[in-house]
Amino acid sequence: MDTTLRGAAEMTAAMTILGTIGLFVVLSGQGAIDVVFWRCAFGALALLVICTMQGLIRRQLTWKQAGVAAVGGVAIVVNWAMLFSAYGEASIGVATAVYNTQPFILVGFGVLFLGERMTATKLAWLALAFAGVVLIVQTKSGSADYAGTNYALGIALALGAAFFWAVAALLTKKLTGTPPQLIALIQVCVGILMLAPFVSWTALPAGTTAWGALLTLGAVHTGIMYILMYGAVQKLPTYLQGAFSFIYPVVAILVDYAAFGHKLQALQLVGAGAIILAAMGMTFGWRLVRTKKAAV
Repeated sequence: MDTTLRGAAEMTAAMTILGTIGLFVVLSGQGAIDVVFWRCAFGALALLVICTMQGLIRRQLTWKQAGVAAVGGVAIVVNWAMLFSAYGEASIGVATAVYNTQPFILVGFGVLFLGERMTATKLAWLALAFAGVVLIVQTKSGSADYAGTNYALGIALALGAAFFWAVAALLTKKLTGTPPQLIALIQVCVGILMLAPFVSWTALPAGTTAWGALLTLGAVHTGIMYILMYGAVQKLPTYLQGAFSFIYPVVAILVDYAAFGHKLQALQLVGAGAIILAAMGMTFGWRLVRTKKAAV
């Protein structure tokens, strides 16, 4: 198989798996903290096997690299906990759509901390994404079982999750050259240490469905997904990596509807579409604002 085609297949599989994560969070029947802990625990086992097979365990990291990866792990764990909590308040589809504001927060960090320039085009895409969030926030389904007790809280949690994802991404930029599988292993190990004191040890998951969902979140959505995603990254040009990443929110919205009957209203669909379109425009460098050419 052609290298690019294989990378496309791997990235499609990875993003499809990621799009089903909300389903397994709900099937586990656990609170966000417990879900994240067990994802970290089972994910650590999967990633340990992967890193061992690839000879990465023997790799020497400096204390600075390990420290940056660990702080990134704190951000990733908070990100997961907030996103999983958002599912129960605003639904999987809505939370995932709002969560895709990540690129804009990362751009803001770039301006603040990396000296990057905020262009008129970036501001235009940011304005479109913001309009999408406003549409979603102001539109709540009339179905009583659609959202949790606090729809606005769900939106806020999804935005908070996006913020902490951007923090983790910013820190990861400082680890260029470090195998991402090893970074992920450090991060989930940090998650285990962080959350162990808060796990409901006296009320552990009961039944094969709950344990199966948690095992899947760790082994498949963390271990296997990392293998597929990072394998694809090595085979695909950057613009294609960005293109395939937008499979994730689309799959999440479809899964939310197929599994739970949560159908986005017209304005919510418009809002979600605006966020995804803006994120794509930012990723691919599409221009909304024309710049005048200098006179020759």
